[in-house]
Amino acid sequence: MSLFATDYGYFTDSGEEYVIVRPDTPMPWVNVISNGDYGIVASQMGSGYSWRTHASMNRLTRWEQDLVRDRWGKYLYLRDIQTGEFWSATWHPCPDQLTDYRVRHGWGYSVFEGVHGHIASELTLFVPMGDPCEVWLLRLHNRADTPRCLQVFSYFEWLLGTAPDWHREFRRLFIETRYDRTHGALLAISVFWDIPGRGNTHWNSGWDYVAFHGASILPAGFDGDKRAFLGRYRDLDAPLAVVAGESFGTQGRWGDGIGSLQVVVEIPPGESVEVAFTLGAGDNEAHVLSLVGKYRHLPTVHEALAEVQAFWKQLLGGISVQTPDEAVNVMANGWLAYQAVSCRLWGRTAYYQTGGAYGYRDQLQDSLVWLLLGQPERTLAQIRLHAQHQYQDGTVLHWWHPLAEDGLRSYYSDDLLWLPLAVLYYLHETGDFACLQEEIPFFDGGSATLLAHCLRAFHKALSRRSERGLPLMLQADWNDGLNAVGVGGKGESIWMAHFLHYLLTRWAELPIIDEQTSAHFRREAQALREAVNIYGWDGKWYWRASTDSGKLLGSAQNTQGRIFLNAQTWAVLGDTAPPDRAEQALQSAREHLYTDYGALLLAPAYRVPDPDVGYLTRYAPGTRENGGVYSHASCWAVLAERKQHGVQSAYKLWRSFCPPVRGMEPERYAAEPYVLPGNVDGPDSPHEGRGGWTWYTGSAAWYLRALVEGVLGVSATLQGLRVQAELPEGWGSYRLQRRFRGAVYDITVRRAQPGEPSGCKVDGQVWTGDTLPLFEPGSTHRVEIVVG
Repeated sequence: MSLFATDYGYFTDSGEEYVIVRPDTPMPWVNVISNGDYGIVASQMGSGYSWRTHASMNRLTRWEQDLVRDRWGKYLYLRDIQTGEFWSATWHPCPDQLTDYRVRHGWGYSVFEGVHGHIASELTLFVPMGDPCEVWLLRLHNRADTPRCLQVFSYFEWLLGTAPDWHREFRRLFIETRYDRTHGALLAISVFWDIPGRGNTHWNSGWDYVAFHGASILPAGFDGDKRAFLGRYRDLDAPLAVVAGESFGTQGRWGDGIGSLQVVVEIPPGESVEVAFTLGAGDNEAHVLSLVGKYRHLPTVHEALAEVQAFWKQLLGGISVQTPDEAVNVMANGWLAYQAVSCRLWGRTAYYQTGGAYGYRDQLQDSLVWLLLGQPERTLAQIRLHAQHQYQDGTVLHWWHPLAEDGLRSYYSDDLLWLPLAVLYYLHETGDFACLQEEIPFFDGGSATLLAHCLRAFHKALSRRSERGLPLMLQADWNDGLNAVGVGGKGESIWMAHFLHYLLTRWAELPIIDEQTSAHFRREAQALREAVNIYGWDGKWYWRASTDSGKLLGSAQNTQGRIFLNAQTWAVLGDTAPPDRAEQALQSAREHLYTDYGALLLAPAYRVPDPDVGYLTRYAPGTRENGGVYSHASCWAVLAERKQHGVQSAYKLWRSFCPPVRGMEPERYAAEPYVLPGNVDGPDSPHEGRGGWTWYTGSAAWYLRALVEGVLGVSATLQGLRVQAELPEGWGSYRLQRRFRGAVYDITVRRAQPGEPSGCKVDGQVWTGDTLPLFEPGSTHRVEIVVG
């Protein structure tokens, strides 16, 4: 059985794999695979790149961001020794040589299958859980009645440092390759690493690692120089070494560093053989050689692959959803959480943005996915990490680079407030108020409790307001593209007012907050609410921001950017709007911003760049933040719809930008149907409905939360797990299994049978109220809710 099948692929019936059956997908359809330190990105063509710890500052292999050709990666060539015929184990770099080509992207691995003549190949790529390396497990099956002898050549280009490789002829001079004959492995080092804060002067430090490339069969040859392997002016589809069937044994510091090993395999008729290649970066040569030796053994390779698959299945099984809608089931039972963890939290990179840094607001929000997976300690670890990147005055780093610990001090108005938001969600999930007393250092020295870190963020945010009492925009708020609105220190943000009001009122309710602080927060919240409704209401919706000169954005008086989504949805979520305005604001959003593929961030798009607004206006009209659907904001719209209009409105909006549903029109949608895109082109684009910026988007964790809270109606509170039981039209029931404070809640919500009363039972006993009881960690409890 296959789910959501198109000409390009389908989900397996379990939903755990997406199978691509045509290589010419509308855009590259990739997998982002990481173990938290080492990672790879692999496309359906077989292209991609590798890194350790930081995808831009510590890239192992070269890659060019060309999403049209997608011809830069790590490849295996197969050559028949008798005939000289050759092909590749993936579609690139030797296209049109494989029949029955399929690519199976799964959680933590990708498999490339194809047939050439009588040889069937299966290449599995994965990253072991505990080691800084990747494994390419190649299985070859001989379907002929005669034996076959093949040469297998690997190929990739070393980078060993910062990417993109902006001055290749300079950078290659520092890379040295060396073949270790005893271990049958290529080693590579670089005596140059241009990251900030290293060495006693500019460009005067070496790379901290040793890279390696090994195989489970002792190689018959190797190459470490690109010119020797490819030949002069040749391309990857016919390298000289492969055409000639000969490796040239090049190595040293005087070439253009690559990694290529040649192994020879003999395959009896009707039999299969396996060979495994490794690529990675060890801490030193001894570490490298231990890894080469470890993964030379095929049983160890298979054990490592099984461990990866078991890890992801167990982790993603922390939440389980069964509904009548297979699109909901596919995304909720693995893919959204996998995207948030493997890509956003661990890899921090993908095809549309190679990244590698931590964003202060970004990974804090992403880390909330751990709460839904029943692993709140990982959210707390992320909170601690970000608190360590706060200054004593409450400001924070907008982003920073691991390895270098270098970053950009934030003058964005919202960044510092995502720490108290993440802490708030963590407290509701766990009730762990003791964490607030943990002593955590500041980035500029000294330390304070986590509670003090949060209070300093509030203090700083409350000090940055206009004469009208509205929050200042500063360099920007959540929408980085509004980066000219308030650079002069006078521009205001209505969204920030909603957001800050939300946090102040919620924090004022926490029992850990003293009466004086609580009262202060309530007064400030009231002042914000009054200011928003005196100055921010535009007649039918809230305007979005004012510039330093006093010009309004998101106002009916504008011809471009007349209405912005977040200013309406957060008026509902933040409880700043009185009931009539809350209703009118969402109705205006529905009228001007909702489409059949999600909610636009603003409308109409800016067609003329506005230097007083920012680079948002310089995007092509209808793309990304400039009049496109921005998935992150659409997730918040789902939550606002649930709060204001109930489950049917929330579900309709959630499903409108659901990838498997949108992916049923692959030529229009273009993006991968198994992960959420960051944006979808809006009506001002000639490519309306086209998805983009997939994988590396902060919307994945929010989209899962929008489903659990906004559609299924289950949310964490200090008192316990709250269930607001409603069913969308056409649903007879749903089932949610969710961990909460160490216990498993197995919740079924169903419609009443004729004559059956509505109500709730917990473990067979009648329970009143919508907040479920707390249970001992390790226990499992059945909750059945019948709705009329």
